[in-house]
Amino acid sequence: MKTYLNYILFFLLLGTLTVKSQSQNDALKFNLKGRVEVRNSGRPISGVSISNDMGNFVITNGLGEFEIKTRIGDQLIIEHDDIETLRYDVEKNDDVLILVEDFESSSISSRSKSLPDISIKHQQLLDSAEEYKADDIERSIDLVAQSISILGKKGRKKELARSLSKLGEIYQYHKQLDLAIDNYEDALENNKTIATSLLLAKAYNLTSRYSETIYLLNPLLEIKSMPPHQSAVLYELLGDANKGEGKDLVAIELYNRGLLIADKNQLTPKMIDLNSKIADTYSLGNQPMEAEAYYDNSLDLATQSAPKRALQEKEKVADFYNTKSRFNEEITMRKSSLEELKKLKSPNAGVKKLELGDTITSQRINYKIANAYISQDKYNEAIPFLEKSIVEAGSDDDLVVQKDATRKLSEVYKVKGDFTKALDTYQNYVALVDSLYVRKEQEISRATRFNREIANAQNRLTGLEQERELSQSKYDLALTEQELVQESNKRQQLVIYSLIFGLLLTLLAAFFFYRSNQQQKLANNLLALKSLRSQMNPHFIFNALNSVNNFISKSDERSANRYLSDFSTLMRSVLENSEEDFIPLERELQQLELYIKLENSRFEDKFDYRIDVDENVQVSKFQIPPMLLQPYIENAIWHGLRYRDEKGELLVTVRENSIDSIIISITDNGIGRKKSAEIKTQNQRKQKSKGMGIIKKRVAILNDMYTDKVDIKISDLQADGVGTKVLFILKREK
Repeated sequence: MKTYLNYILFFLLLGTLTVKSQSQNDALKFNLKGRVEVRNSGRPISGVSISNDMGNFVITNGLGEFEIKTRIGDQLIIEHDDIETLRYDVEKNDDVLILVEDFESSSISSRSKSLPDISIKHQQLLDSAEEYKADDIERSIDLVAQSISILGKKGRKKELARSLSKLGEIYQYHKQLDLAIDNYEDALENNKTIATSLLLAKAYNLTSRYSETIYLLNPLLEIKSMPPHQSAVLYELLGDANKGEGKDLVAIELYNRGLLIADKNQLTPKMIDLNSKIADTYSLGNQPMEAEAYYDNSLDLATQSAPKRALQEKEKVADFYNTKSRFNEEITMRKSSLEELKKLKSPNAGVKKLELGDTITSQRINYKIANAYISQDKYNEAIPFLEKSIVEAGSDDDLVVQKDATRKLSEVYKVKGDFTKALDTYQNYVALVDSLYVRKEQEISRATRFNREIANAQNRLTGLEQERELSQSKYDLALTEQELVQESNKRQQLVIYSLIFGLLLTLLAAFFFYRSNQQQKLANNLLALKSLRSQMNPHFIFNALNSVNNFISKSDERSANRYLSDFSTLMRSVLENSEEDFIPLERELQQLELYIKLENSRFEDKFDYRIDVDENVQVSKFQIPPMLLQPYIENAIWHGLRYRDEKGELLVTVRENSIDSIIISITDNGIGRKKSAEIKTQNQRKQKSKGMGIIKKRVAILNDMYTDKVDIKISDLQADGVGTKVLFILKREK
């Protein structure tokens, strides 16, 4: 028995050592990134095989890049039909650049003799790029890069235009519209086609560049031999552009011309789209009868076409009923949508959630049904739909709908007089808001990383295209020099033109680099502003909820309810303004007065307040960052007036400073900054520092974006340090 135990212990020890050894070996492995390029020109080499001692094997992509799992001390073997086999010893975990001498791809050279071979390969690469477009953007862009690299030095502008157009489609699918537009425009410069023009026009419309759409598409109206589907899309895009510019009658006429073509050629999907857009335009123009007629047409066609399309159209018609206060019809339509959605969600239907869109979900439809009941004061009927919406949104991790439905349910309970449930539901709402802020920060971080990766890929592609253009220029120059060997004057002119061309290329590259930097700076500023605003709101909510807690602790239920009602009004205003860089000064003052009222109800015996706006100041013409004044009011109350022995005074004044600016003054006769700092705890100092730090960062970013729009000055009110005065100089937007 003892012998068996010894054997068991031996094998356990051996197994432990083996696992430990394997873990240590795995820990030594790492992913090594590298690039293979020609030494003299820096041109990337695709199709190079990279292998190592571990048996791992990879091939460089269209940009000459590779990534292989290896270890320190391994040897990389670099092989290609057109280069001598190279070996590289891995000494550290750093990116590797492998340079190849005098590389000229014989495979490409031989293929270049045969136009059909390159055209077929080029189209295959673009087809593969389309296949990877949705799920793997890096792979998709890499395939487009390969399609450009195989074109060689000669023109092939049609193939190049197709590659650039496909790249634009990839960027547009991932909502990188500026990059999409740049590539569509480059494609049209190389080869003008109707398909690319329509894609560019759609991107223009998505970025509200309607005049550019009209300028681009108007010449296409003269083309008589355009395929019917493209003709229908042409009129649809022109209608969208004119509708965007407020020319509703022109838009309806264009939509109808497109509808006539679609109807004549039985293009059912386009007939549905155009009927729906005509209805939308009539609805915006307050012509409900005409709108309803076209909505009926689009709904009938969609019902005959496909259940998914019918569901989308039903929701649009229900939204129309909502705008016209036809709530019973809206509720009936949405309940029908819920039944259709259940059928589409069944495994046999084969419809993915992404195909329906974010707006067509059962939780969102239930939420809209509840709102329709609430609009009719049918609160008991609304509650089950709100509760169902909250549960379904929680199951789908849809925080936005869950937050909105929870807030609405709290309001319904409040109207019904059930304040306990209203408070409980509102606390759930606050928790959801906090979760949503965290998720937004994560989304912003992911978006920043994604945009950076996309920008890097686009820069590499731009470099590849510039290199191709430069190689093509050198090739053309060599041929020209051979033909014009006896004409020295013309040869000199050609050199001069080439230098000018090179200078223009350099200037163009510098311009694109500058524009890219400006766009990145703006994007970074917007992301930083969103991040700072998301930090301000939880800080404000925490302080306000402390006030509610104070009343509850004193068993003052009436004051707590009144305070909570005012606080919910204030919070709704804060949340509505939280996504804006600037809001009207009038709205900020209203919000500020409500906040001071709340604080005064808590410290009634500590201070009186007054907000004085000069009658000469047109507050509606000034914009101010939301939540900019509140932290200074909070400091005045909590760190100045609260510690006075006698009742203090808080004064907010708005006065004219110049034609284009005003002065907002916040003064208090509290104990002053110096004395307040002396009596603060370490935690209070830290919190104040953080709050004021956020304000300074917000003001700095906004001033950078809008050219010194806000200036803040803080000083003691009296020479002995008693009281504090804060001056805001706010400039009007010119």
